[in-house]
Amino acid sequence: MATARASRRTQSKTAAPARRSLWTGHLRLSLVNIPVQLATATNSAARLALHQIDKRSHKRIRYEKVAPGIGTVAAKNIVRGFEINRGNYVLITDEDLDKIKLEARRTIDLVQFVDHCEIDPIYFDKPYYVVPDGKQAVEAYAVLRDAMRATGKMGIGQLVMRGREYVAALKPCGQGLMLETLRFADEVRRAAPYFADIGTDKADPELLDLARDLIKRKTKAFDPAAFQDHYTEALRALIEARARHKVSVDEATDEPPSRANVVDLVEALRLSVRGSNPPHAAKRRRARQA
Repeated sequence: MATARASRRTQSKTAAPARRSLWTGHLRLSLVNIPVQLATATNSAARLALHQIDKRSHKRIRYEKVAPGIGTVAAKNIVRGFEINRGNYVLITDEDLDKIKLEARRTIDLVQFVDHCEIDPIYFDKPYYVVPDGKQAVEAYAVLRDAMRATGKMGIGQLVMRGREYVAALKPCGQGLMLETLRFADEVRRAAPYFADIGTDKADPELLDLARDLIKRKTKAFDPAAFQDHYTEALRALIEARARHKVSVDEATDEPPSRANVVDLVEALRLSVRGSNPPHAAKRRRARQA
């Protein structure tokens, strides 16, 4: 009996998570159609949500929909609108939106392929896992995955989901494929105006050497599990403590660095790499000072 229970526990740990598809359709490359499903790759439930509560009654605050000078407005009288100038709106009804709503095409046409580094990261929006829909789709799915991995390319296409159209990038991800929706060009602000006052002067060579040494010393493989959301952890501990009617929880002891303790950039970099300078960096500095 104990063995059976242990076996069930092992199976529960290794079983694949329940999958709920957000979109079902086909990946199409030329004449090849691959049945697939999309599942969200992120877990929004990991972030804790706080509600507004009346501290006297402990009742949750609800907001009434009101119009200035009118008061509460019934739901049947509420429509959407776009403000064309201050206080003037173009009204849009649900019927209007239904007329322009895109048909839910169930196909992602891969119209081109690009190198992974060709798309600026600012365009990437939301990731989805792409899985084959049925055993018959697995072979073609694997061929497409391996071909993109071998060529170092991502596939670009468009899809309609929830009545909206998206540009999407498809790329290998472990044993499967990942699709990331992309922002359209007019959704991304140009960077140049924000950096216009920075100037184009080149960095001081000594500072550059020190910064390179520090970067090299801190370079290692990225492990997302090495980073924790300390705020969420502290909030969860606070909630659990309050739920158990505890008076308080331990507060974080880390304090932001004081401006009074900030040393000049050269000295800060030197202190950062002291004791671990690669020999070639020290030689370069001594040669310049000679």
